Amino acid sequence: MTRPQLPLSRRGQNAALAVLCLAELIVVLDNTIINIALPTLGREFGSSVTGLQWIVDAYTLTFAGFLLAAGKLGDKYGRQAVLCIGMVGFGVVSILAAGAPSENWLVMWRAVMGIFAAAVFPATLALISAIFPDPDRRQFAIGAWAAVAGVGIAAGPVVSGWLLAHFSWPAVFWVNVPVVVVGTIGAWLWVPESKSEVDERLDYVGAALSITGITIIVWSIIEAPRRGWLSAPTAATFFGGAAVLAAFVAWQHRGAFPLLDLGLFRIRTFAVPTYAIATAYFALFGFAFIFTMFFQSILGYDTLQTGVRMIPYAISIAIFAPLGIVATKYIGIGPSVSVGLLAMCGVFAIASTCDAHTSYPVVIVPMMALMGLGLAFVQSAATSSIMDSLRPDEAGAGAGVNDTSREVGGALGVAVLGSVLASYHATPLQPDTFVHATGVASWVAVGVTATGAVVVAALMPRRIRPIPRTDAEDNVLTTDKS
Repeated sequence: MTRPQLPLSRRGQNAALAVLCLAELIVVLDNTIINIALPTLGREFGSSVTGLQWIVDAYTLTFAGFLLAAGKLGDKYGRQAVLCIGMVGFGVVSILAAGAPSENWLVMWRAVMGIFAAAVFPATLALISAIFPDPDRRQFAIGAWAAVAGVGIAAGPVVSGWLLAHFSWPAVFWVNVPVVVVGTIGAWLWVPESKSEVDERLDYVGAALSITGITIIVWSIIEAPRRGWLSAPTAATFFGGAAVLAAFVAWQHRGAFPLLDLGLFRIRTFAVPTYAIATAYFALFGFAFIFTMFFQSILGYDTLQTGVRMIPYAISIAIFAPLGIVATKYIGIGPSVSVGLLAMCGVFAIASTCDAHTSYPVVIVPMMALMGLGLAFVQSAATSSIMDSLRPDEAGAGAGVNDTSREVGGALGVAVLGSVLASYHATPLQPDTFVHATGVASWVAVGVTATGAVVVAALMPRRIRPIPRTDAEDNVLTTDKS
């Protein structure tokens, strides 16, 4: 069978976009699909809040840590090939995670799943950039990709709730397998190969330093409630992680083939939206982590009831995603992102007032709708700004940075807000302290998102001019000749 070649017809573009969004959906879904199972896993394995945080963050940490390296691998060896390898590995390790006999084994397999997810995620965005050379069509495709990312994160608890109502907890991993099979076959049939013409060596030292530094810092935050926020071990690990990341920055400056081109952060339309996406996903992951437990621990819902009550969260993101694209076009990139972060700030201000008597339809559903609106405004504008700020041969690296900002922001959201919860009690089943802890965590999120909105308003321009694609640059997006 003849493999698809660039350029694609409009029909071929749509088919490839559908496959790429499916591949993206399954790896994004696993960020939060575990959340509703957390109380079940706590009872099954005797896990504390700290243990549950590790079950969530083991995936996001390795996901974040390997994204830059995976983006470079796709640029070098072929993005479609790396995508397919990532999908197959993700499916195999999902089966192993479903059979995990203990918390430690589950944390380990979740970490390995994150590595393979890192191979999938940047490849999808870089391939979209290659498949859609027309700026308007590319903005539409990126908007669809961003919407699927948001819906996937919001839909995780919904899917998990249904699965846990009918099956045991391993079902949240078994569900990945058929999707991976369909996605891999679709990628082989309808997604063309593309790679960078610039042949660069992979920066193994930089990859090791980045994953080590991020992991140590998040570990220090997660373990802080147990060891003490101002204790010597917490301070030592936090500053040790910061020192490793400083070494990573120094290495990137001197390396011939850096993993991360730090010069990109001198481009305001790249650096500011990267920060905005990290802030938005801090809020999104933190909200999902807190409220899936709030529904079960405070409002007394079972797993299916919790999943059903998270549906407005997913629907609002899907509904508002096109509005985010329209807002970007009419009010501009900077204002769209600022409005989105302010909406998220409002969500947490309301969340700080929630308790056992809070009305789900009157208070919580509008909160979910506001969260969806905020994410839609941030994602579409910020992602388009990042990708339009880069040359075509930088698409993989740019996608890796974009995706890393999401996962690092999400991991920090779970780590920071989860650690605030853990500072007040040892398990998620103590309602007398959980409500107060939720209020404190919500005000932390208010501060983070409000700061983000102010920074974006001050530094982000309304419009950017996409880098034009010349014939020579289009040739950089080479196709597989075999």
